[in-house]
Amino acid sequence: MNILHKLLLYIHIVSAIMSIGPFFVLIPMVKKLRAAEASEQHVYIDSFRSAIRLAKHAGHVLVLSGVLLVIVGSWSWKSSWIVITILILVSSLYFLARAFSPKLRKLNEPGQDKGDLVRQLSRSIWIYLVLLMTMLWFMVAKPQLW
Repeated sequence: MNILHKLLLYIHIVSAIMSIGPFFVLIPMVKKLRAAEASEQHVYIDSFRSAIRLAKHAGHVLVLSGVLLVIVGSWSWKSSWIVITILILVSSLYFLARAFSPKLRKLNEPGQDKGDLVRQLSRSIWIYLVLLMTMLWFMVAKPQLW
């Protein structure tokens, strides 16, 4: 394994950690958001946005390093684990765009059902974590399905 491959693999792993990790931090934050008074609610919403922003930017590095690993490495773009990971990635990007920002905006609007929105946020976190962990499994296990 040459030095370029090792460096890309290291960058890929660190960016995967940074893409997934913030969502585990959001789990207890949702509980605090549920109990937060209106005056402190904005702190949790800002923290939520920051965590999602960090995960998005780390995701960009993750994708770029993954593409470079395929180019430098011995894998084919037609490998089943790569194809399935890309399909899940596209689905997760679509999901991410709709799962958090609209709900966080609604939390700031008066007259919204805070309990329901927080429940939806919690559900979105878990769904997104399942998508991320599934992609992680495909990247680590590299199953040959075809």
